[in-house]
Amino acid sequence: MQAETSPTNEKPVADPREETREAGGGKVFRSLSGPTRLVVDVLLVLLTALGAGWALELHYYLPIAIFREQFLGAFLALSYSAIFLLCRARKGEPGDRPEPYDWVLAGLGFAVGAYIAVWYPEISYSLASLSPERYLLGGLAILLTFEAVRRLLGWTLIWLALAVCAYALFADLVPGYMNGRGSSPERLGAYVFLDTNGMLGVTLSVTATVVVSFILFGQALFGIRGDRFFTDIALALLGKYRGGTAKVAVLSSSLFGTVSGSAVSNVLVSGSLTIPMMKRSGYSPHMSAAIESVTSTGGQIMPPVMGVAAFIIAEYLGVPYLEVALAAAIPAALYYLSLLLQVHLEASRKGLMGIAPELLPRLVGVMNRGWIYLVPIAVLVQTLLIMRWPAGKAGMAAAIAAVVIGFLYPESRLGLRAIVRVFRESGRVMLSLVAMSVLAGIVIGGLQLSGLTFKFSLLLSDAGAGSLMLMLGLTALACIILGLGMPTTVIYVMLAVLIAPALVELGVQPIAAHFFIFYFGMLSMITPPVCIATYTAASIANADFWKAGVLGARFGVVAYIVPFIFVFHPALLMQGSVVEILLAAGTTAAAVCFLAVACVGYLMRSCNWAERGVFLAASILMILPPSSATLLAVNGAGLAIGLAAGFFNFRAAAGLDRGGAI
Repeated sequence: MQAETSPTNEKPVADPREETREAGGGKVFRSLSGPTRLVVDVLLVLLTALGAGWALELHYYLPIAIFREQFLGAFLALSYSAIFLLCRARKGEPGDRPEPYDWVLAGLGFAVGAYIAVWYPEISYSLASLSPERYLLGGLAILLTFEAVRRLLGWTLIWLALAVCAYALFADLVPGYMNGRGSSPERLGAYVFLDTNGMLGVTLSVTATVVVSFILFGQALFGIRGDRFFTDIALALLGKYRGGTAKVAVLSSSLFGTVSGSAVSNVLVSGSLTIPMMKRSGYSPHMSAAIESVTSTGGQIMPPVMGVAAFIIAEYLGVPYLEVALAAAIPAALYYLSLLLQVHLEASRKGLMGIAPELLPRLVGVMNRGWIYLVPIAVLVQTLLIMRWPAGKAGMAAAIAAVVIGFLYPESRLGLRAIVRVFRESGRVMLSLVAMSVLAGIVIGGLQLSGLTFKFSLLLSDAGAGSLMLMLGLTALACIILGLGMPTTVIYVMLAVLIAPALVELGVQPIAAHFFIFYFGMLSMITPPVCIATYTAASIANADFWKAGVLGARFGVVAYIVPFIFVFHPALLMQGSVVEILLAAGTTAAAVCFLAVACVGYLMRSCNWAERGVFLAASILMILPPSSATLLAVNGAGLAIGLAAGFFNFRAAAGLDRGGAI
């Protein structure tokens, strides 16, 4: 094998477009052929093109004014139609063609979206009207959304939405503190269907105008083999070091995560390559799955792209996305620092070595061949973070750059057919996000209509008894419990409405409050018993799910701690002076290092429980940034204790190496 060839190219990389597993197992998408496939392909291409055109602001050049809601209605019409024709209704049905009722549902879905697309200008002047076609179509839209979500994501989200809708209808019958204003079915149907607090709200808007451009970018980059370039860079940089395969997994998955921002997609794309590589190098199956699930989940908090929820945070706070991306930088760095340290210490304890240098690609060769893949990333950084373009427009600029490279670069040339495939597969990836976003709109609409948002904030405040720490603990628990089995975006949107106002009332900075909810919503991906990212990684690794889940929670331990820190010390979110930010980052990074040793129980040699306790104590003393002279002294004590423990561990290891004991 030539030195310039990646050893990982022996096995094809998994394609995220083949993500066909749902919560209950089995295939989601049908394998269509003939005219039906052509119809679905056209729907998917149009769906992507519609979102891309809106992100590029092409509607401003039209001779007529287009309401945003009209665009969302057209987006819904295409999405509903594609979902019911492409997605199986049940596991046992033939997977090569839609059933007659699927065509009926597709037609009804198209009609529901088309009604908004055509008639919304007239509707907007009388939103309070309860004309029969509005509430009947609204009820139909709710039922269609439930069926779409059931096919794509299972029942969990539907039960949540049904509970919210039931409360919105019968809140006046609920006794005690939760008594609220009930609504008629007609009011509920019309409100969630047409109001901007419902299906046409922030979640669908961000998905259809911003997320679509980044999915298109990710698919285009995947189409020109940019994912292999990321993996080769990781191999060249880290492959030769102890436990190099796991470090390659961390780096490559985090790099790909900056583009995709989806935990499960990251696992499917990177994990099918890195998990077998880690297993071959000596990592156990459950450890390989845990490492991949944690690093892939971190893509949601990794700038510059992050996950869908990050764009919604910017919308809710009314701030440029750049501010959100910058705020995420230090916590994301701490997250991956902890993971890399734990991976290294596990490799040291197990005596695992790196990949033989002759099997690794050379960095110079990788860069000579693949530097052009950095151009789309550079375009994204330039437009999104420096020129401060709208996020959707910046994502489209990067996607266009990737397509241009596909035309110019012989090794990754994209023909017209390949570009159509990129648009088609982007539309396929969008389907589950659209269904999830519309359902989130139904949930938010029901909460707003019932008045539960205000009551829940008061209830949580009373439960917290005015204590911010207790309030944060209850919020974290609510995020993890409610987030079990649910995508990060849904849990974030719901709790941003329910809980964020209460946190802000207690004095938490708005960006810290929203990031706190975002982090703990994300953690449901790796927190047992229902952790989708870990489940996906464990299935690839043929690993024990419970072992992988418990170990994954340990690898991601920093994400459970850092949110509490940045609530009290927003300097970790780039909120403060340069000195405050540097001190906060430095002390927390030291705390993370000590915590990693305590978690793994190894530094230069194995640590007993007493030594691990000392490292943990040092981490606790270092964890709070020095905002006062007292805390500075506490940090100093923690640093001294941690360094002393490390020195004695080193001396003991040196004594063992000489055959003696100290």
